Amino acid sequence: MSLETLSSQRCHGGVQSFHRHASAETETPMRFAVFTPPGDGPHPVVWFLAGLTSTEENFTVKAGAQAAAAQLGLMLIAPDTSPRGDGVADDPAYDMGQGAGFYVDATETPWAPHFRMRSYIERELPALIGAQFPADMGRQGIMGHSMGGHGALTIALRNPGRFAAVSAFAPIVSPINCPWGEKALGGYLGEDRAAWRAYDACALIDDGARVADILVDQGEADNFLESQLKPELLEGSCTQAGIPLTLRRQAGYDHSYWFIQSFIDDHLRWHAARLVSPS
Repeated sequence: MSLETLSSQRCHGGVQSFHRHASAETETPMRFAVFTPPGDGPHPVVWFLAGLTSTEENFTVKAGAQAAAAQLGLMLIAPDTSPRGDGVADDPAYDMGQGAGFYVDATETPWAPHFRMRSYIERELPALIGAQFPADMGRQGIMGHSMGGHGALTIALRNPGRFAAVSAFAPIVSPINCPWGEKALGGYLGEDRAAWRAYDACALIDDGARVADILVDQGEADNFLESQLKPELLEGSCTQAGIPLTLRRQAGYDHSYWFIQSFIDDHLRWHAARLVSPS
């Protein structure tokens, strides 16, 4: 299967498109969405990694990001969150399996054959985007929500210098220290908790990984705040490491896309300030 365009629509002067291709990493068809802003490009790229149960459609349809991205000249890439299809391992719970890839390369049965989302997001999909779209891969930012916030932070920390901007909405900042993460990392990677540290933003920072700065928005009415998200752990790690962290606690906001929609323009401006050269 070569790159297939599933749909393409004019949007805010640019183009919103959805695509499918055969992934060598996951050995499954994978889908992703691209918003290409007006103009010839090449355009700076901002990745958005979605959270548990999501697909490439959630951010694209619900966040309302295209208007600001068009104005700022940013290309938006929204991948799916896991491999899918017949023969792909799954779990009856929403926090494991299809829709819950946690942006890891799994090493354990039955997940290892297809759950290679780290390599897919870090290597395979960027190469495809650079080859097939008017993208400036020398100017990249990354952001995400919840499980995708975990993905954005850890991918940025593992790839120093690749991303000029990183931000997150309600990220899982330390999977080692929350039930979602313990289940996922234990299932995908096995019992050796030392192997989990490559997928934990706080552990990566504590072990020496660095980014220039981070923006995080966290709703104070988020049902998962105390048990799963624990932004104070990221705050502590960044303070100890000297990483400037802008952590905005937003009163009354929950974990939903209404929360993301309310602050997405701020995040896109954060990325544009670090990616777009002044005219």
